[in-house]
Amino acid sequence: MQYTTLGTSGITIPRLCIGGMSFGEHFPDFHQWTIDQPATQEVLARALELGVNFIDTANTYAHGTSEEFIGQSLKNLGVKREDVVLASKVYFNDGKLGKQAIEREIDGTLERLDTDYLDLYIIHRFDYDTPAEETMEALDGLVKAGKVRALGASAMYGYQLHNLQVVADQNGWTRFSSMQNHYNLLHREDERELIPVCRQYGMALTPYSPLASGHLTRPTWDSDSARSTTDSTMKSKYDREREIDMPIVTRVAELAQRLDVPMADVALAWHWARGVEAPIVGCSKPSRVDDAVRALELELSDEDLAWLEEPYQPHAPVGLLPRPGHNTMGGPAPSKD
Repeated sequence: MQYTTLGTSGITIPRLCIGGMSFGEHFPDFHQWTIDQPATQEVLARALELGVNFIDTANTYAHGTSEEFIGQSLKNLGVKREDVVLASKVYFNDGKLGKQAIEREIDGTLERLDTDYLDLYIIHRFDYDTPAEETMEALDGLVKAGKVRALGASAMYGYQLHNLQVVADQNGWTRFSSMQNHYNLLHREDERELIPVCRQYGMALTPYSPLASGHLTRPTWDSDSARSTTDSTMKSKYDREREIDMPIVTRVAELAQRLDVPMADVALAWHWARGVEAPIVGCSKPSRVDDAVRALELELSDEDLAWLEEPYQPHAPVGLLPRPGHNTMGGPAPSKD
Protein backbone atom coordinates (compact mmCIF):
# COMPACT_ATOMS: atom_id res chain seq x y z
CA MET A 1 0.00 0.00 0.00
CA GLN A 2 1.10 3.54 -0.73
CA TYR A 3 0.68 6.17 1.97
CA THR A 4 0.57 9.95 2.19
CA THR A 5 -0.32 12.64 4.73
CA LEU A 6 -3.75 14.11 5.42
CA GLY A 7 -2.97 17.71 4.57
CA THR A 8 -1.22 19.57 7.36
CA SER A 9 -2.60 17.29 10.09
CA GLY A 10 0.39 14.98 10.25
CA ILE A 11 -1.94 11.97 10.06
CA THR A 12 -0.72 9.21 7.76
CA ILE A 13 -3.35 7.80 5.39
CA PRO A 14 -3.35 5.21 2.59
CA ARG A 15 -3.91 6.42 -0.97
CA LEU A 16 -7.42 4.94 -0.79
CA CYS A 17 -10.31 5.44 1.63
CA ILE A 18 -13.16 2.99 2.25
CA GLY A 19 -16.52 4.75 2.08
CA GLY A 20 -19.17 3.85 4.64
CA MET A 21 -22.25 4.68 2.57
CA SER A 22 -22.47 1.02 1.53
CA PHE A 23 -22.78 -0.14 5.15
CA GLY A 24 -25.90 -0.15 7.30
CA GLU A 25 -29.43 -1.41 7.79
CA HIS A 26 -32.04 -1.17 5.05
CA PHE A 27 -34.62 1.59 5.43
CA PRO A 28 -37.52 2.34 3.04
CA ASP A 29 -36.45 5.99 2.77
CA PHE A 30 -32.73 5.37 2.37
CA HIS A 31 -30.19 3.56 0.20
CA GLN A 32 -31.30 0.11 -0.87
CA TRP A 33 -27.85 -1.30 -1.62
CA THR A 34 -26.35 -1.30 1.88
CA ILE A 35 -24.81 -4.47 3.31
CA ASP A 36 -25.31 -5.95 6.76
CA GLN A 37 -22.85 -6.01 9.65
CA PRO A 38 -21.20 -9.37 8.88
CA ALA A 39 -20.70 -8.33 5.25
CA THR A 40 -19.36 -4.96 6.41
CA GLN A 41 -16.90 -6.79 8.63
CA GLU A 42 -15.69 -8.90 5.69
CA VAL A 43 -15.05 -5.79 3.60
CA LEU A 44 -13.19 -4.03 6.39
CA ALA A 45 -11.16 -7.13 7.22
CA ARG A 46 -9.94 -7.32 3.63
CA ALA A 47 -9.25 -3.59 3.49
CA LEU A 48 -7.15 -3.71 6.64
CA GLU A 49 -5.33 -6.79 5.37
CA LEU A 50 -4.32 -4.80 2.28
CA GLY A 51 -3.30 -1.73 4.29
CA VAL A 52 -6.39 0.38 3.58
CA ASN A 53 -7.01 1.58 7.13
CA PHE A 54 -8.78 4.87 6.28
CA ILE A 55 -12.57 4.59 6.75
CA ASP A 56 -15.08 7.35 6.06
CA THR A 57 -18.71 7.47 7.18
CA ALA A 58 -21.32 9.98 8.37
CA ASN A 59 -23.81 10.40 11.17
CA THR A 60 -26.69 10.10 8.68
CA TYR A 61 -25.56 7.13 6.59
CA ALA A 62 -28.26 4.49 7.01
CA HIS A 63 -29.57 6.59 9.90
CA GLY A 64 -26.42 6.04 11.95
CA THR A 65 -26.20 2.29 11.45
CA SER A 66 -23.21 2.68 9.13
CA GLU A 67 -21.24 4.01 12.10
CA GLU A 68 -22.59 1.20 14.29
CA PHE A 69 -21.61 -1.51 11.79
CA ILE A 70 -18.11 -0.07 11.41
CA GLY A 71 -17.60 0.19 15.16
CA GLN A 72 -18.86 -3.34 15.78
CA SER A 73 -16.76 -4.73 12.93
CA LEU A 74 -13.54 -3.18 14.18
CA LYS A 75 -14.26 -4.45 17.68
CA ASN A 76 -14.95 -7.98 16.41
CA LEU A 77 -11.75 -7.91 14.37
CA GLY A 78 -9.72 -6.84 17.39
CA VAL A 79 -8.30 -3.81 15.61
CA LYS A 80 -6.21 -1.49 17.76
CA ARG A 81 -7.66 2.02 17.70
CA GLU A 82 -4.37 3.61 16.68
CA ASP A 83 -4.15 1.31 13.65
CA VAL A 84 -7.17 2.78 11.89
CA VAL A 85 -8.03 6.29 10.66
CA LEU A 86 -11.72 6.99 11.29
CA ALA A 87 -13.63 9.87 9.70
CA SER A 88 -17.24 10.91 10.06
CA LYS A 89 -19.40 13.94 9.27
CA VAL A 90 -21.92 16.42 10.64
CA TYR A 91 -24.50 18.70 8.97
CA PHE A 92 -27.59 16.76 7.81
CA ASN A 93 -29.02 16.79 11.33
CA ASP A 94 -31.07 19.06 13.55
CA GLY A 95 -29.21 22.32 14.05
CA LYS A 96 -26.82 21.65 11.18
CA LEU A 97 -23.47 23.22 12.21
CA GLY A 98 -24.60 25.12 15.28
CA LYS A 99 -22.53 24.71 18.45
CA GLN A 100 -25.10 22.60 20.28
CA ALA A 101 -25.66 20.41 17.24
CA ILE A 102 -21.95 19.76 16.73
CA GLU A 103 -21.40 18.89 20.38
CA ARG A 104 -24.44 16.59 20.38
CA GLU A 105 -23.63 14.88 17.12
CA ILE A 106 -19.98 14.16 17.88
CA ASP A 107 -20.98 12.32 21.04
CA GLY A 108 -23.51 10.24 19.11
CA THR A 109 -20.95 9.42 16.45
CA LEU A 110 -18.31 8.39 18.99
CA GLU A 111 -20.81 6.18 20.78
CA ARG A 112 -21.91 4.44 17.59
CA LEU A 113 -18.32 3.92 16.44
CA ASP A 114 -17.39 2.74 19.95
CA THR A 115 -14.37 5.02 20.17
CA ASP A 116 -13.14 7.91 22.28
CA TYR A 117 -12.07 10.07 19.35
CA LEU A 118 -12.22 10.60 15.60
CA ASP A 119 -9.14 11.09 13.49
CA LEU A 120 -11.08 13.34 11.11
CA TYR A 121 -14.37 15.21 11.60
CA ILE A 122 -15.88 16.64 8.44
CA ILE A 123 -18.56 19.27 7.94
CA HIS A 124 -20.81 17.61 5.37
CA ARG A 125 -21.87 20.89 3.74
CA PHE A 126 -21.63 24.66 4.22
CA ASP A 127 -24.18 26.04 6.70
CA TYR A 128 -25.79 29.28 5.57
CA ASP A 129 -27.80 29.55 8.79
CA THR A 130 -24.98 29.47 11.36
CA PRO A 131 -22.25 32.12 11.75
CA ALA A 132 -18.88 30.79 10.62
CA GLU A 133 -17.37 31.86 13.95
CA GLU A 134 -19.81 29.67 15.88
CA THR A 135 -19.07 26.62 13.73
CA MET A 136 -15.30 26.99 13.69
CA GLU A 137 -15.06 27.66 17.43
CA ALA A 138 -17.21 24.61 18.18
CA LEU A 139 -15.07 22.42 15.93
CA ASP A 140 -11.88 23.77 17.47
CA GLY A 141 -13.33 22.93 20.88
CA LEU A 142 -13.61 19.30 19.85
CA VAL A 143 -9.94 19.26 18.89
CA LYS A 144 -8.93 20.85 22.18
CA ALA A 145 -11.09 18.35 24.09
CA GLY A 146 -9.36 15.43 22.36
CA LYS A 147 -12.51 14.19 20.67
CA VAL A 148 -11.18 14.99 17.19
CA ARG A 149 -7.63 15.01 15.80
CA ALA A 150 -8.24 16.92 12.54
CA LEU A 151 -11.01 18.74 10.71
CA GLY A 152 -12.26 18.35 7.17
CA ALA A 153 -14.81 19.97 4.88
CA SER A 154 -16.99 18.62 2.10
CA ALA A 155 -18.68 19.92 -1.06
CA MET A 156 -18.88 23.73 -1.05
CA TYR A 157 -17.85 26.75 -3.09
CA GLY A 158 -14.25 27.90 -3.07
CA TYR A 159 -15.05 31.25 -1.48
CA GLN A 160 -16.91 29.50 1.35
CA LEU A 161 -13.93 27.32 2.19
CA HIS A 162 -11.61 30.32 2.00
CA ASN A 163 -13.81 32.33 4.36
CA LEU A 164 -13.98 29.50 6.89
CA GLN A 165 -10.20 29.10 6.87
CA VAL A 166 -9.77 32.85 7.34
CA VAL A 167 -12.08 32.76 10.36
CA ALA A 168 -10.02 29.93 11.83
CA ASP A 169 -6.77 31.82 11.28
CA GLN A 170 -8.09 35.09 12.69
CA ASN A 171 -9.09 33.39 15.93
CA GLY A 172 -6.29 30.88 16.32
CA TRP A 173 -8.66 27.96 15.74
CA THR A 174 -7.99 24.69 13.92
CA ARG A 175 -8.00 24.84 10.12
CA PHE A 176 -9.51 22.25 7.83
CA SER A 177 -6.94 19.67 6.69
CA SER A 178 -8.93 17.90 3.98
CA MET A 179 -11.66 18.37 1.39
CA GLN A 180 -14.16 15.65 0.46
CA ASN A 181 -15.52 17.03 -2.80
CA HIS A 182 -17.42 15.68 -5.79
CA TYR A 183 -14.65 15.09 -8.28
CA ASN A 184 -14.18 12.62 -11.14
CA LEU A 185 -13.69 12.53 -14.90
CA LEU A 186 -17.37 13.41 -15.41
CA HIS A 187 -17.44 16.29 -12.92
CA ARG A 188 -14.36 18.52 -12.78
CA GLU A 189 -15.90 21.85 -11.85
CA ASP A 190 -13.87 22.07 -8.63
CA GLU A 191 -10.71 22.53 -10.69
CA ARG A 192 -11.81 26.13 -11.27
CA GLU A 193 -11.76 27.46 -7.69
CA LEU A 194 -12.25 24.95 -4.87
CA ILE A 195 -9.20 22.79 -5.51
CA PRO A 196 -6.86 25.80 -5.88
CA VAL A 197 -8.11 27.09 -2.52
CA CYS A 198 -7.53 23.64 -1.00
CA ARG A 199 -3.96 23.64 -2.28
CA GLN A 200 -3.44 27.19 -1.01
CA TYR A 201 -4.11 25.85 2.49
CA GLY A 202 -2.21 22.58 2.08
CA MET A 203 -5.38 20.49 2.26
CA ALA A 204 -5.62 16.87 1.13
CA LEU A 205 -8.23 15.88 -1.45
CA THR A 206 -10.39 12.85 -0.59
CA PRO A 207 -13.12 13.06 -3.26
CA TYR A 208 -16.33 11.07 -3.16
CA SER A 209 -17.85 9.38 -6.24
CA PRO A 210 -14.47 8.84 -7.96
CA LEU A 211 -16.16 6.34 -10.28
CA ALA A 212 -19.20 8.59 -10.89
CA SER A 213 -21.55 6.12 -9.19
CA GLY A 214 -20.44 3.35 -11.54
CA HIS A 215 -20.70 5.28 -14.80
CA LEU A 216 -16.93 5.11 -15.24
CA THR A 217 -16.82 1.34 -14.72
CA ARG A 218 -18.78 0.18 -17.78
CA PRO A 219 -19.06 1.21 -21.45
CA THR A 220 -22.84 1.61 -21.22
CA TRP A 221 -24.61 4.30 -19.23
CA ASP A 222 -27.31 2.17 -17.63
CA SER A 223 -26.91 -0.86 -15.41
CA ASP A 224 -29.25 -3.36 -13.77
CA SER A 225 -27.46 -3.17 -10.40
CA ALA A 226 -29.46 -2.52 -7.24
CA ARG A 227 -27.99 0.93 -6.91
CA SER A 228 -28.56 1.92 -10.53
CA THR A 229 -32.20 0.91 -10.41
CA THR A 230 -33.06 2.39 -6.99
CA ASP A 231 -30.75 5.37 -6.39
CA SER A 232 -32.66 8.51 -7.34
CA THR A 233 -29.81 10.67 -6.02
CA MET A 234 -27.38 9.05 -8.44
CA LYS A 235 -29.76 9.71 -11.32
CA SER A 236 -30.14 13.37 -10.35
CA LYS A 237 -26.36 13.73 -10.13
CA TYR A 238 -25.52 12.33 -13.53
CA ASP A 239 -28.42 11.57 -15.87
CA ARG A 240 -29.07 15.18 -16.87
CA GLU A 241 -25.55 15.39 -18.37
CA ARG A 242 -25.61 11.99 -20.03
CA GLU A 243 -25.24 13.30 -23.57
CA ILE A 244 -22.06 15.30 -22.90
CA ASP A 245 -20.61 12.70 -20.53
CA MET A 246 -20.90 9.58 -22.71
CA PRO A 247 -17.94 10.59 -24.93
CA ILE A 248 -15.75 10.57 -21.79
CA VAL A 249 -17.10 7.18 -20.72
CA THR A 250 -16.31 5.89 -24.20
CA ARG A 251 -12.73 7.15 -23.97
CA VAL A 252 -12.26 5.52 -20.57
CA ALA A 253 -13.50 2.26 -22.06
CA GLU A 254 -11.21 2.54 -25.08
CA LEU A 255 -8.14 3.36 -22.99
CA ALA A 256 -8.92 0.52 -20.59
CA GLN A 257 -9.12 -1.88 -23.52
CA ARG A 258 -5.85 -0.57 -24.94
CA LEU A 259 -4.08 -0.95 -21.59
CA ASP A 260 -5.82 -4.27 -20.85
CA VAL A 261 -7.19 -3.12 -17.51
CA PRO A 262 -10.71 -2.57 -16.10
CA MET A 263 -12.30 0.83 -16.67
CA ALA A 264 -12.37 1.47 -12.92
CA ASP A 265 -8.58 1.27 -12.82
CA VAL A 266 -8.33 4.04 -15.39
CA ALA A 267 -10.85 6.23 -13.56
CA LEU A 268 -9.02 5.86 -10.24
CA ALA A 269 -5.55 6.22 -11.74
CA TRP A 270 -6.65 9.55 -13.20
CA HIS A 271 -7.24 10.85 -9.65
CA TRP A 272 -3.75 9.98 -8.44
CA ALA A 273 -2.22 11.41 -11.59
CA ARG A 274 -4.01 14.68 -10.83
CA GLY A 275 -2.68 14.82 -7.28
CA VAL A 276 -5.62 13.44 -5.32
CA GLU A 277 -4.45 12.02 -2.00
CA ALA A 278 -7.14 9.40 -1.35
CA PRO A 279 -10.31 8.88 -3.40
CA ILE A 280 -13.16 7.31 -1.44
CA VAL A 281 -14.38 3.99 -2.82
CA GLY A 282 -17.55 2.21 -1.80
CA CYS A 283 -17.13 -1.55 -1.51
CA SER A 284 -20.00 -4.01 -1.08
CA LYS A 285 -17.75 -7.08 -1.05
CA PRO A 286 -14.09 -7.83 -0.30
CA SER A 287 -13.18 -8.32 -3.96
CA ARG A 288 -14.02 -4.67 -4.63
CA VAL A 289 -11.26 -3.68 -2.21
CA ASP A 290 -8.82 -5.81 -4.19
CA ASP A 291 -9.97 -4.09 -7.37
CA ALA A 292 -9.38 -0.62 -5.97
CA VAL A 293 -5.95 -1.50 -4.57
CA ARG A 294 -4.93 -3.01 -7.91
CA ALA A 295 -5.60 0.34 -9.60
CA LEU A 296 -2.69 1.87 -7.70
CA GLU A 297 -0.36 -0.04 -9.99
CA LEU A 298 -1.57 1.82 -13.09
CA GLU A 299 0.24 4.96 -14.19
CA LEU A 300 -1.28 7.05 -16.97
CA SER A 301 0.88 9.03 -19.35
CA ASP A 302 0.41 12.73 -20.00
CA GLU A 303 -1.00 11.79 -23.40
CA ASP A 304 -3.50 9.42 -21.77
CA LEU A 305 -4.63 12.11 -19.36
CA ALA A 306 -5.07 14.74 -22.06
CA TRP A 307 -7.03 12.31 -24.24
CA LEU A 308 -9.38 11.38 -21.37
CA GLU A 309 -10.00 15.00 -20.42
CA GLU A 310 -10.36 16.55 -23.89
CA PRO A 311 -14.14 15.91 -24.37
CA TYR A 312 -15.11 17.51 -21.04
CA GLN A 313 -17.69 20.29 -21.15
CA PRO A 314 -18.75 22.63 -18.31
CA HIS A 315 -21.32 21.24 -15.91
CA ALA A 316 -23.72 22.80 -13.43
CA PRO A 317 -22.27 22.25 -9.94
CA VAL A 318 -23.60 19.06 -8.35
CA GLY A 319 -23.57 18.35 -4.63
CA LEU A 320 -23.19 21.94 -3.46
CA LEU A 321 -25.83 23.71 -1.42
CA PRO A 322 -26.93 26.94 -3.12
CA ARG A 323 -27.80 29.92 -1.00
CA PRO A 324 -31.49 29.52 -0.10
CA GLY A 325 -33.62 31.08 -2.81
CA HIS A 326 -30.64 31.56 -5.16
CA ASN A 327 -30.32 28.28 -7.09
CA THR A 328 -29.41 30.07 -10.29
CA MET A 329 -27.19 27.29 -11.63
CA GLY A 330 -30.06 24.92 -12.31
CA GLY A 331 -28.31 21.97 -10.70
CA PRO A 332 -30.03 19.02 -9.02
CA ALA A 333 -30.62 18.78 -5.31
CA PRO A 334 -27.43 17.96 -3.36
CA SER A 335 -26.82 14.39 -2.26
CA LYS A 336 -25.61 13.33 1.16
CA ASP A 337 -22.34 11.79 -0.07
